[in-house]
Formats: sequence, structure tokens, C-alpha cells
Amino acid sequence: MAEHRRVAVITGASSGIGLETAKALAESGWDVIANGRNPARCTAAEADIRAHARGGDITMLQADLSMMTGAELLAERIAALTEKIDVLINNAGGMAKDLEMTPEGLEACFAGNHLGPFLLTHRLLPMLRRAAAESPSESVRIINTSSDGSEMIPGLNFDDLQNLERYTPGASYCSAKLANVMFAKGLARRLDQDGILAFSMHPGTVASNFINHVPDATRHYMETLDSISAAEGADTLIWLATADADELVNGGYYYRRELRQANPQAEDMAVIEQLWRESEKLIESALVSRSP
Repeated sequence: MAEHRRVAVITGASSGIGLETAKALAESGWDVIANGRNPARCTAAEADIRAHARGGDITMLQADLSMMTGAELLAERIAALTEKIDVLINNAGGMAKDLEMTPEGLEACFAGNHLGPFLLTHRLLPMLRRAAAESPSESVRIINTSSDGSEMIPGLNFDDLQNLERYTPGASYCSAKLANVMFAKGLARRLDQDGILAFSMHPGTVASNFINHVPDATRHYMETLDSISAAEGADTLIWLATADADELVNGGYYYRRELRQANPQAEDMAVIEQLWRESEKLIESALVSRSP
């Protein structure tokens, strides 16, 4: 019987740290199922990943995770390609310049950074569990790319989770990035019995096209910071995907391969459970709005 090649699903892999992570895993012989939104960048990224591949299959799938129907379709397309997923890296995301509502009635930034990855992860759990049942314990992982923006707000406002009443791009982005950390901690608790680990990470200020889509004030601020390359930003993602489990803390929030203190709200399991319920409600409402 042929040895099972490890399978990684990486969203937001058409550029930046997602692309660098995909290239690194492909170079180690993994099968890589990558995702991006922009058709031209997806085509270029797929060729780049293939050029680094060492025997593994490479597939690039286009999808917009700010759309819940898009997340569901992406999950279906992934399920048609593989029965098992060893590592899921929820890396897709970004900041909007202005308030934008999706056709499903969701605020696009919060949807793309949190709700879409939340839904995609749940749809892929059977494949993650299948891999975990046949793999060394704690080798199957889910990793969320967050940001230190998650630390810059007091917490989530459950009376206005999408920040629609007093919208600012920064508040929406920081809320979504905090949700990434909380989602990872909730997954770690729920999936521990399955031998699946979950983490979140802050990559640092990465020189990427992220800066081209943020408000001018945010861009000016980011330009004052010391930036790192996409390869440097991807290092912790790759490490979390491949390191021995005894080096890691399940549910941990990481920066430069070290545990980092998360927003205090992310340590409250009752609040995490509340986020879970509210996320499910928003997703259900969005999917109902698009049903025939």
C-alpha cells in the first residue's frame, strides 16, 4: 500500500504568507490544496507552488470566503479531491477600506476573516477527523492566522458583533482577528478528544499586498513599522503545522514560535461559546438569504 502523503488545505495562498507556506509544504512533499480569490494571482501562485513541489499534488481553488455559499462550495470541491486533511490553515483575510455588505447580508470584513473560515472548518471536520484516526496523535492541526489587532480592542461586542452601528474598518478587522483566536481556543477544547490540535498566530507586519487594501490612515501607520518578508511571516505557520506536538500548547496564540498573551476575552470559555452560537446564527441567516 502506498504511503499516505500528508494533505494541507491553505486559504489565502495566492500571495503573501499563505503562498510561502504552500511552497514550503509542497517542497516537503505534501499534497497542497490552496485557495485564493483573484484569478490572475491564483494562476501565478499555482505555477509557483508547482515549481517547488517534490512529488505531491498541487491544486488551486478560487473562492471568496466572505460569501458563506462560497465557503460551502469550496468545502465541496475540497471533499472531491481528498478524503483526509492533515492540516487546515485558515489564512485568508484582510481589511476593507469602507463598509461593504455582501449579497448575503453580512459585513464583508468580518465575514471573510471569521465567518467564512468558521464555516469552512466545520464542513472539513470529517476529513480532519478521518486523518486523525489514522495518523500519529496530535499531528493533525487547524491553524488560524490572526493579528496583534486582536489585542487592540477590549473585546467583542455581542450586541453589535459586526460593528454595524459604529462601523470603522479597524474595529471590524480587530474584532475578526480576535474571533480567530477565540475560534482556535474553542476548537482546541472541542477536538482534543479526536487528537486534533488548534492554534492561532500573529505573523508580524509582513510586506505584502495587505497594505494596498487598508484605509489610508492604517497604511500610513503600517509604513512606520519595521516589516518582515512573507517568508519570515510564514515561519510560525509552517512550524505550527509540522513541529512535534510536545513543543506546542493546544489552543495557543503564537508569535515568532513563542506563546503570546492573548486578549483577556479569549481566555473566557463562556465568551468563546457565545461567539460560537452567534457565528452559527449569522451563517444560518446568510445561507437562508441565498436559498432558492
